[in-house]
Amino acid sequence: MKHNILKHKNKITSISGLLIALGLIAHFIFANTTISNSAFIIASILGVTPISLQAYQAMKVKVVSIDVLVTIAVIGALFIQNYEESAIVTFLFLFGSYLEQRTLNQTRSAIKELTEMAPETAFKQLTGGQFAEVDIDEVEEGDILLVKTGAKIPVDGKVTTGKGYVNEANITGESLPLKKEKDDEVFAGTIMDNGTIQIVADRVGEDSTFGKIIELVEEAQDSKSEAERFIDRFSRWYTPAVLTIGLLVWVLTKDTELAITVLVLGCPGALVIGVPVSNVAGIGNGAKNGILFKGSEVISHFANADTVLFDKTGTLTEGKPEVSDIIYYGNNQEEDLSLLLSVESESDHPLAVAIVNKLAQYKVRPIENTQVVKGGGVIAHVDGHVVSVGNKTLMKQESIPLSDDVLKKLNKLERTGNSIVLTAVDHKLIMLMGIRDKVRPGVKQDLQKLKSLGIKNLIVLSGDNQGTVNSVKKELGLTEAHGDM
Repeated sequence: MKHNILKHKNKITSISGLLIALGLIAHFIFANTTISNSAFIIASILGVTPISLQAYQAMKVKVVSIDVLVTIAVIGALFIQNYEESAIVTFLFLFGSYLEQRTLNQTRSAIKELTEMAPETAFKQLTGGQFAEVDIDEVEEGDILLVKTGAKIPVDGKVTTGKGYVNEANITGESLPLKKEKDDEVFAGTIMDNGTIQIVADRVGEDSTFGKIIELVEEAQDSKSEAERFIDRFSRWYTPAVLTIGLLVWVLTKDTELAITVLVLGCPGALVIGVPVSNVAGIGNGAKNGILFKGSEVISHFANADTVLFDKTGTLTEGKPEVSDIIYYGNNQEEDLSLLLSVESESDHPLAVAIVNKLAQYKVRPIENTQVVKGGGVIAHVDGHVVSVGNKTLMKQESIPLSDDVLKKLNKLERTGNSIVLTAVDHKLIMLMGIRDKVRPGVKQDLQKLKSLGIKNLIVLSGDNQGTVNSVKKELGLTEAHGDM
């Protein structure tokens, strides 16, 4: 019986609310005292039932909780025939409890969404060498796993064979896919954008990086801030104090109604509920939006922050490079752009993807003898032409001269935040291309809002060249910019 009453507390709250509404309508519109009082009395009895059960449970463990105070106040209000007050006190207390539960459920929902991002299955290598899909719980350290394009990486591990690009945004915040090849580390929950790899499992389940993130958020919700610890201490003494004051009022005045009024006014449900619920809601909402707080205390300290440091790519910028400038030196632009498109169509590098998107209307031609020059670019034979696409290092290696005018324009593009792609056909430079990552829409306004909230220093840190980072600093009005990091 007790379990069922507490289980249906929210339904009791709804019925109490409807009865109070009925009582108010009967009183103010129809002036029917009988219906009005009956509705308030039933609402009071219904509402105080789960509260009194909670008070009894608290008393069993020698705790004088706020439920005890509310129960006494409601019974007292009924005793002196203040039916409206008794009904409203119980309803507000139950409604506050409902709001608390709803907030916690929403927060748990955010954690659930986080956990659902973790992969549930993996392709594991069996004894005979073939791969079979198994439940993630069956994967152990040392197992060899296969990950194909579009799949989630199931565990933390190292690449043993294959190569491709992995989107690690949900772990690192870096939205540009990272190239992974033999001996590179990969993390659970990240996504294989392009390619196929085999990995050896190093950390699985709760030991993986993604598992630790989930554990961090769950632990953060259990932690208490100084304000919460104060409220806990406060509530331990508050209820007995209010009961004592109510008793003293009755002893000194012999006015039962006044004493009970003190008890009713002294019910501090909102105060006790407010602090922990707001902290838990903050942590849960942060997790849902990709911000991990390490505890309630951190939220309190965060209010005093005056400096924020940002990554650039994918944070302040979109992480989706686009061609911003094309400087052409050849004689047949349509043919040369077709040759460039053909070469870049073979690559899944982010800069190559930007070029393919820009030149999608041109014809793709068959390619022969592709040679990838590490740290330089690519050389390929297309329709009888030798096409070299890459940076200054590749041009130098292939003995392709760069005039003073080309170097001047190249440096200008770099200073305005561009990555440079040079194209040569048959050992002659025919094109200079600037590719730039755009600033995220709305970021400038968000940074201004941070300034208005008291953040004095907005600093960007990036692995990009200093010219690119300075360009972002100028565009967004940042305090400091540090590149080549």
